[in-house]
Amino acid sequence: MTEEWPEGVPHRLYGRRRGHKLRPRQERLLSDAVPRIRFTGTGFAAGATALWLEVGFGGGEHTLGLLRSNPDVAIIASEVYEHGLCSLLTEIVPEGQEASFEPPARLRLWPADARELLLALAEGSLDRLYLMFPDPWPKARHAKRRFVHPEMLPIVARALKPGAQWRIASDDPTYQAWVEEVLRPSALFAGGPPAEERPEGWPPTRYEAKALAAGRKPLYWVWTRA
Repeated sequence: MTEEWPEGVPHRLYGRRRGHKLRPRQERLLSDAVPRIRFTGTGFAAGATALWLEVGFGGGEHTLGLLRSNPDVAIIASEVYEHGLCSLLTEIVPEGQEASFEPPARLRLWPADARELLLALAEGSLDRLYLMFPDPWPKARHAKRRFVHPEMLPIVARALKPGAQWRIASDDPTYQAWVEEVLRPSALFAGGPPAEERPEGWPPTRYEAKALAAGRKPLYWVWTRA
């Protein structure tokens, strides 16, 4: 992490880290499994042809879908919510092997603020960034907490290679309008109109399913780093 937080960037974007009380298995996953799979910047996915980052992976189904369908890609998955971390880890860590399992060669977790990782990565490290159904922070006074934010664009752009993609999906009308307002005029990113149906190669998520069940219409953007 850089020593100085960039001016204008809020010190916190996310809400709570923990929901209801964790079960013993979940406690072991956090205490024993997370350190084994945490991204440290070294010894990770030698031979991978690309490095992708997912910011706020929720339950982890999108990350795991990407991992399974892209065998040459290494993925860093970032999430601060402990139940989300446990949800993903439950899928890859056998019961009773929390302290001894071998992490997937192409997957590492970042259980902290994704902005710290973006600031710490070498310039042009990432081939793709995913932001799938982020918390919209719909109230105007909370707009500064949105990951898509004018002060965040240079941070994201620095970590992405020229020509790399930033993929965003949202079902919230306020956030959808905000994505267009912030990114459309930016010289750092270029993109066409959003897709109204999930494009091929985008794994489904539980949040998308909830949105569709509730009658909300997701939009899907691909922004390209200039």
